[in-house]
Amino acid sequence: MIIKVNNLTKSFKLFKRNAGLKGAIKSFFKREYETFTALENINLNIDEGEIIGILGENGAGKTTLIKLMVGLLYPNSGNINIDGYDPWKRNHKFLSNISVVMGQKNQLWWDIPASESFLLNKHIYNLDDRSYQNTLNKLIEYLGVRDKIDVQVRRLSLGERMK
Repeated sequence: MIIKVNNLTKSFKLFKRNAGLKGAIKSFFKREYETFTALENINLNIDEGEIIGILGENGAGKTTLIKLMVGLLYPNSGNINIDGYDPWKRNHKFLSNISVVMGQKNQLWWDIPASESFLLNKHIYNLDDRSYQNTLNKLIEYLGVRDKIDVQVRRLSLGERMK
């Protein structure tokens, strides 16, 4: 197995407050919390070459599972092993071999062109020049964004930023 998820559970402690000024004042002096369980006893095995999709309604835990698998969150219980690595140990070799794109997070800096953001990431992830340039050129061609790569990110449409 390349990816093994065993009895994975993740819950969050959520602040609970009643509406209005009265509720705000009461919660200032006496905070109430509730526990929200996003994932409970999840088991998953994915073999090399297998492709899966994660489907579910809002709040079903899809993003939480992905964040656990890439080490952005730590589980309450259970474990994950991806190609011999525990994601939350943040091993450099593991991190250099994964990537995740989430629609609500922008990896591009707003005030500079996308090309400069990519160059900065090249240095952060210590990519060699040749590999970086080859990959960048392939993606620019594939996505048809050659005329947008040197445009300030704030001037791109949402679709152009997502590409």
